[in-house]
Amino acid sequence: MTTLEPGGVAVVTGGASGIGLALGRAFAARGMHVVLADIEAGPLERAAAELGATGSITDVSRRADVDRLAALTLEQFGRVDVVCNNAGVSIGSLPTWQYDQRDWEWVLGVNLMGVIHGVAAFVPHLVSQGFGHVVNTSSAAGLAVIPGLSPYTVAKHGVTALSEALLLELQQQGVDVGVTIVSPGMVHTAIRGAERNRPSDLVVERDASAKPSAFPDVPDMQDPNDLAADVLAAIEANQLHVAFVGAEPMMQERISRLNASRGEGDPLP
Repeated sequence: MTTLEPGGVAVVTGGASGIGLALGRAFAARGMHVVLADIEAGPLERAAAELGATGSITDVSRRADVDRLAALTLEQFGRVDVVCNNAGVSIGSLPTWQYDQRDWEWVLGVNLMGVIHGVAAFVPHLVSQGFGHVVNTSSAAGLAVIPGLSPYTVAKHGVTALSEALLLELQQQGVDVGVTIVSPGMVHTAIRGAERNRPSDLVVERDASAKPSAFPDVPDMQDPNDLAADVLAAIEANQLHVAFVGAEPMMQERISRLNASRGEGDPLP
């Protein structure tokens, strides 16, 4: 079980804004060293300055970038307590067959491969040191199917499945490393403007009639700082899921299936 205490080290991808910045603030408020990674240099510099954090420009879709992030963290601090694979992007709504190959490459590259790269780069160090916690940001779209958002939904279902498999594997190895899956609904973030960070080689030029529909404004979106507080509580409780209001039946169904596949042992929280 991970204790969030002064002197610990937390790494957060997508840390320059939104959920990532809120997580960084929450860890910093505990007196932890914070490493923020993001693809946007300006916002990252400002966020790092605000928190007194280390900033690292990182494209999580590139394994080499995430390996450098891990190396930087270990070189500077010698340990990692929490890794938050949080960076994410999204595009508007289209029927599945109208998405371009480049749409899939971009969304899956960041939202799914980014998490895979984070796990591959950091978990060996957590296993070696014998403690730590992995937080992977999924979505309501990782628990339910959302028509019109196939790339995002596929990626987030992948994150949920990857995280569950990772937890079972760590438990089978007897390693004291926890996993938390964050599956929020609509949160006040800049993800709806993520196109600003799409690589030029993956940009798709479309006629106005073929452009994805924009996300509608949703009242009562969650404050990312409230979500971050829930995530930190889940880390300390070694809780698998943090999810949107109304997700309890879906979470319990998944946990029941995981407990069945685990066989003997204490049930998952």
